Amino acid sequence: MSFIQEKKPFKKILIANRGEIAARIIKTVQEMGIPAVSVYSDPDQRSPHVWLSDESYPLHGIESSETYLHIEKILDIAKKNECDAIHPGYGFLSENPEFAKACQDSGITFIGPSSKTIAQLGDKLKAKEIAKRAEVPVLPEISVPIGISEDELKKSAERIGYPILIKAAAGGGGKGVRLVKTDEELNQAVESCQREAKSAFGDPRVFFEKYLDHPRHIEIQIFRDDYGNMAYLFERECSIQRRFQKVLEESPSPVLTSSLREKMGEAAKKIAEQAGYTNAGTVEFLLDSSGNFYFLEVNTRLQVEHPVTEMVTLQDLVEWQILIAEHQKLPLKQEQLKLNGHALECRIYAEDPAHDFFPSTGKIEVYEEPVGPNIRIDSGIIKGSEMTIHYDPMLAKLIVWGNTREKALRRMQKALKRFAILGVVTNIEFLQGLVSHPEFVKGNLSTHFLSENQISFRGNTPDEVLTAAAAFYLAGKNFYQDKKDQPSASLEKKTPWESLGKWRGM
Repeated sequence: MSFIQEKKPFKKILIANRGEIAARIIKTVQEMGIPAVSVYSDPDQRSPHVWLSDESYPLHGIESSETYLHIEKILDIAKKNECDAIHPGYGFLSENPEFAKACQDSGITFIGPSSKTIAQLGDKLKAKEIAKRAEVPVLPEISVPIGISEDELKKSAERIGYPILIKAAAGGGGKGVRLVKTDEELNQAVESCQREAKSAFGDPRVFFEKYLDHPRHIEIQIFRDDYGNMAYLFERECSIQRRFQKVLEESPSPVLTSSLREKMGEAAKKIAEQAGYTNAGTVEFLLDSSGNFYFLEVNTRLQVEHPVTEMVTLQDLVEWQILIAEHQKLPLKQEQLKLNGHALECRIYAEDPAHDFFPSTGKIEVYEEPVGPNIRIDSGIIKGSEMTIHYDPMLAKLIVWGNTREKALRRMQKALKRFAILGVVTNIEFLQGLVSHPEFVKGNLSTHFLSENQISFRGNTPDEVLTAAAAFYLAGKNFYQDKKDQPSASLEKKTPWESLGKWRGM
């Protein structure tokens, strides 16, 4: 066990991120009585995370490379304003070992695992070796040397057997991944994957991995403190994916038994122990139809989908991260953690499902969130926010809870119908179709779900309809506001917004 530093609450925390995750972290930091500091690029100067924080400072730039990925700028702001800790959120610098090391060298606590651990587990090939040493099952893989001949590529692929996945060794977030089914596709796919890996991660290395037919994607949330105490906070089902990126998540998985959940949780803990892990992490697995699971990767950060775990465990994962970074012990032991009901999360994007999910830009003219019991919104926008080409098109996350999956699904279906966003094209109606699809309702999921099932949704809404819808929506809102203190059966009927039918949701 490494030397344990003195337990000392943080005086001020800088959040090195933007959008909904920055706003979400700020909330917990402030609830813990710690001042929250935000940073912002030029396009983000009016974003909610800026005015929600106690202090905010400009990064002076537009592109990520000159703002949220600029280590020196962020550390300079932290030091000048006496921040003794930095929370990286997810994306940007959250899994950058150089940033974690730079924080440490500057005397600032990086709220996450050590730079050494991030470097080890951020390399998928090294992570697989750690899993093997922990005696956790992994899928067969072969490393692809840079400059390998086309004949050698084919021989390597044949040793694993088609279909195969080509994956970036330093990858994550669904980038640098290609599915290959024949020799004819192989060479071009390798070159394409290497280019994307070099562009996204600065590392062109790729490897071949055996492709598992119709698996489920199951991830286990883990925490480990400086004292060796460890716990897994159950699982999240993340099988609904598009281009290897998650669209909807839920907890618990509809198929995991108590026995299988425990086996996967213990396997995740073995990997964390082998890697000397501390703080929050997510160990991801593929699960086949026979109940066999295989290690996939470790994400050394907070996940986009962490709210579903919070809903079913009644725990604040950001608070756990901060407490462990302060050298406190885990808030709860494994036997104290209980699953409570069912939660789902939908990612709300400014994108056009009718045109290959192309990102949509523009000004948010109407933004009204659904309200009701057990509905949570993690949002990074307000009315008037500008969606630009510079950053990820995520608008918000809609999370619901129910004491059963059936009740959680009904709540999600209703909440999506009452989520009003105008000014940009969104994926809201696509998500409505998804959560109402008979196979999804049954829990018959796999990572191929979206490619094998037709999701019903409409195309673009004409501008004149949007204008009429906005006026109709606002008139309906005012009507119900006037009637809110008058009991009436009519208030249980559809709102004017819901009555717009196929024109709602844009």
